[in-house]
Amino acid sequence: MIVYSMKTKGFVKDADRVGLSSLELDKMKQNENGSVDVYFAPNAPEGMEHKWIPTGEDLLLLFRLYCPDKPLFQKTWTLEDVEKVP
Repeated sequence: MIVYSMKTKGFVKDADRVGLSSLELDKMKQNENGSVDVYFAPNAPEGMEHKWIPTGEDLLLLFRLYCPDKPLFQKTWTLEDVEKVP
């Protein structure tokens, strides 16, 4: 998943990183069902640094799915909506 700036349509200026990859799952704490909560914010929530993508401006999210399995094409799996957390 990658974050782009709506202002520049490029990467978020001065961000340490612009996205996360499933190749980094070993660093992320997974939920019981195997999913991962990802945080988008100017600063990382405490203890969530490995699951955080820096923002700070209006953003556009892009999810790339490489070699998806049948559930995606059969529409039995869908990407959950982004939710605002307090």
